[in-house]
Amino acid sequence: MNANQFSLLFLFALTASVILQLWLAMRHINHVKRHRASVPAEFNGHITQASHQRAADYTVAKTRFGMIVNLFEAMLLAAFTLGGGIEWINQQLSDWISSPLWAGVILIAGFTLLHSLITLPFTLISTFKIEASYGFNNTSGKLFIADTLKTTAVAAAIGLPLLAGVLWLMDQMGAYWWLWVWITWVSFSLLLMWAFPTFIAPIFNKFEPLSDEHLQARIESLLKRCGFKTNGIYVMDGSKRSSHGNAYFTGLGKAKRIVFFDTLLKSLNASEVAAVLAHELGHFKHRHIAKRMLWTFGLMLAMLWTLGQLKQELWFYQGLGVNSSSTATALLLFFLVMPVFTFIFAPLSSMSSRKHEYEADAYAAEQESAADLINALVKLYEGNAATLTPDPLHSLFYDSHPPAALRIAALKKLNNKE
Repeated sequence: MNANQFSLLFLFALTASVILQLWLAMRHINHVKRHRASVPAEFNGHITQASHQRAADYTVAKTRFGMIVNLFEAMLLAAFTLGGGIEWINQQLSDWISSPLWAGVILIAGFTLLHSLITLPFTLISTFKIEASYGFNNTSGKLFIADTLKTTAVAAAIGLPLLAGVLWLMDQMGAYWWLWVWITWVSFSLLLMWAFPTFIAPIFNKFEPLSDEHLQARIESLLKRCGFKTNGIYVMDGSKRSSHGNAYFTGLGKAKRIVFFDTLLKSLNASEVAAVLAHELGHFKHRHIAKRMLWTFGLMLAMLWTLGQLKQELWFYQGLGVNSSSTATALLLFFLVMPVFTFIFAPLSSMSSRKHEYEADAYAAEQESAADLINALVKLYEGNAATLTPDPLHSLFYDSHPPAALRIAALKKLNNKE
């Protein structure tokens, strides 16, 4: 393959990816609007007409905005690659910095910062216009600035040393550098998972032990039945940024924590909270988290091997608007353009994730009550303004969880067996 052929291939893949994403978005918008007038039969008596229409309008607004963002991101990618943006930055750095390693670190870090600044208006619109319009945003301007500065500082403190190490390994470890980088990345990822709940998450949020003694006892009984050990059950002040509710596990080994958003605890009763937690424990029981980690690690190994082959080919650089080869530009270009070529495979990941969700729901129905989980999910769908009528094809590409109607129907079957 030569540079011109790869340029045409990339341009074709980029155009096809954008057209597919816009087409899926239009399908989703039209499907949601067609079903806006009435609540689906399976949710009658549980979701009000007003809530259903609010969710439809919220979904349409987010999807339309997403179309604009996707189109802009595609044009920005074309400008940085075929348009010569990365090549121009490269030339400037070569005049200022003699060390290839540090020039590479600054290239990738500088590009990341520049991209964040260019796309910042979209983040502001999403947070302070769309989310605020539907009553979800609780983030003040002051908090937004503080979060941005903290995120940048944490990313620099963690990411820059890792990036320097990766670039050094790519230059110094010969033909099998990709294996050494993979080992480093896996080790770093596991370390970060262990450190996140104790050292990183508290930088952004307050975590307090669950104070509801009745709920605490109920959860501890559930954990004992499921054989799950944790170093604590915490409530996070998620309401200071958003009214959306959530719950999650975090950490590894003895550092594992269960975290509830304060917004979730306000909207669900004790039985419903236990059912939601039982669902999360289902992921643990079926080893979904470990399976996803292994899949991610394996996928990264394959990607790094592929980069190892492309790194040696001048047409790879020139086909993406960069005249000379270097370790940093290879790494940057590869991870910039890879999503263009892999978006078509998104349904494969979605189907695997949905299978896990059904398995976790079934486990929750065994440990608690399918009816309680149904009630909890209905409240969460309503409280988060999640559409009950997504377009099936759009959902297959973008949603890691089954559509609401299918998920509730599966739980009702389990409930009838109880």
